[in-house]
Amino acid sequence: MFPCEIQEQPTRPTLSIRFRSPVGELPTHFGRIYDAIHQYVEKAGGEHAGAAFAIYYNMDMDDLDVEAGFPIAKPLPASGEIQAGEIPGGAFAICHYTGPYDNLSQAYEALTEFAGGKGYAPAGPPYEWYFDGPDVPEKDQRTDITFPVKRVKESA
Repeated sequence: MFPCEIQEQPTRPTLSIRFRSPVGELPTHFGRIYDAIHQYVEKAGGEHAGAAFAIYYNMDMDDLDVEAGFPIAKPLPASGEIQAGEIPGGAFAICHYTGPYDNLSQAYEALTEFAGGKGYAPAGPPYEWYFDGPDVPEKDQRTDITFPVKRVKESA
């Protein structure tokens, strides 16, 4: 139901915007942010290099601290509220989830349990990667939940 894996990821340049929001307002922010970054990348002659992402620096559903953006093929400079950055390379625990966002908490639990069972602990904030837009039915929306991991023990 929640396929999980540990995978090495390369360092990836990004463009993103960091903001604070209650969970119920995320779709409005995401729509504006992803559109603004998409337009900037196009205007700057850059290329997207993957799905839209969000990094969650806390899990306070009334005041989430979120960074939303895209990996890009080659670094581009910051512009206004759009910041240039990178997703560090290394080992990541990944859960491939399909379904409504309301059930993501179950995928988070499955991923945390999977990583622990493999001898890993989270080593940074979680990321959500969104492969489908709002035009896709909720039951078919694909999301990868990831977080960087560090080995804490040999798996059984």
